[in-house]
Amino acid sequence: MSHYNFKKITVVPTSKDFIDVVLSRTQRKTPTVVHRQYRIGRIRTFYTRKIKFTQQNYHDKLSTILTEFPKLDDVHPFYADLMNVLYDRDHYKLALGQINTALHLIDNVSKDYVRLMKFSDSLYRCKQLKRSALGRMCTIMKRQNQSLQYLEQVRQHLSRLPSIDPNTRTLLLCGFPNVGKSSFMNKLTRADVEVQPYAFTTKSLFVGHMDYRYLRWQVVDTPGILDHALEDRNTIEMQAITALAHLRAAVLFLLDGSEQCGHSMEEQLSLFASLRPLFANKPILIMMNKIDVRRPEEMSDAHKAQLQEIVESGIPVLPISTLTEEGLADAKTDACDRLLAYRVDSKLRGKKGTSVTDRLHLAQPAKRDQKQRPPCIPAAVLAKREREAMVTGDKRRTLRDEEVEGGEEWSLDMRRDYNLANEEERY
Repeated sequence: MSHYNFKKITVVPTSKDFIDVVLSRTQRKTPTVVHRQYRIGRIRTFYTRKIKFTQQNYHDKLSTILTEFPKLDDVHPFYADLMNVLYDRDHYKLALGQINTALHLIDNVSKDYVRLMKFSDSLYRCKQLKRSALGRMCTIMKRQNQSLQYLEQVRQHLSRLPSIDPNTRTLLLCGFPNVGKSSFMNKLTRADVEVQPYAFTTKSLFVGHMDYRYLRWQVVDTPGILDHALEDRNTIEMQAITALAHLRAAVLFLLDGSEQCGHSMEEQLSLFASLRPLFANKPILIMMNKIDVRRPEEMSDAHKAQLQEIVESGIPVLPISTLTEEGLADAKTDACDRLLAYRVDSKLRGKKGTSVTDRLHLAQPAKRDQKQRPPCIPAAVLAKREREAMVTGDKRRTLRDEEVEGGEEWSLDMRRDYNLANEEERY
């Protein structure tokens, strides 16, 4: 699963609701009765408590907003760039910065009025100081209304984002609109992405999951990309560009061989060439879709030559059909195997694999020269063995030796030792 769960972010109220909640809580949770006859110290404590309680409520709620919303510098670069595309990085940071400023301003207002409360000498002046403090806090919050509304819209949109794990095994589908990416994903996974006969049916990233070799894989369906300059691409297209740039995935580039998507093969191959830099250090496969309409053999010689150049560069071109499911199983197997091999190879080339191999050393002795050096047993050892043989004599013959010599025909005679060997000891 992903490390970021944006669905747990607390709802951000409007400034009016914010003020109503805090003041209502202050009214319910603090004492409400004070009399003029009370000592001035008791009156000051009564109103000081209300100021501090209101300030603490504002502080807690604003701190929750600042803590729960993701910080762009701390999250994965994929999510940071995706949020920049969807919500504008500067606007997002500015809104959180204004909330943080409001928090500090409210804290300072509370400190100032608690200090002034020590010099009040009557019930009336204490009450006016309390009204002034709460009024200034509420005015500060009213000025944050636009920031709060913007953050609530961001929260609602974040909660609808798919839970994408940037580090797990991923297959990424990309290509022109209406080439069959969503249909391909629906066949591979348990997802149910909308499929329509018009372009840009998919307007955001969709995630599906499948199993291969007892491992869980995620398949990301991206919106269609048109072949024009990067600065001319809209928000929908930039989501696909962000996924291509940051996700460690096997890229499946879908081509419509029948050209029913409204774009010729030249345009589709031109898009592939323009996106080629984003495919660096990633396994790439080209899926020739809709072969049920037009087989690869029926293509023109120019198109065949262009595809042959791609194949010679090391990128496989696999014919598939999402309608008849022809070639889907082979395409899935090839893509997953290539990604697994790539991930293993990258781990071995990384620092972690190097550190493990550095700790291991296999010693292999090499010959110094051609001189024969047979085993050498010292003379003292040989003399000791001879003395021990003379003392003990021949080795005692056991029943096990007889069993080995006799083989399958040998049987144990249970009465062979009934009579003692020494006749003097028999009776």
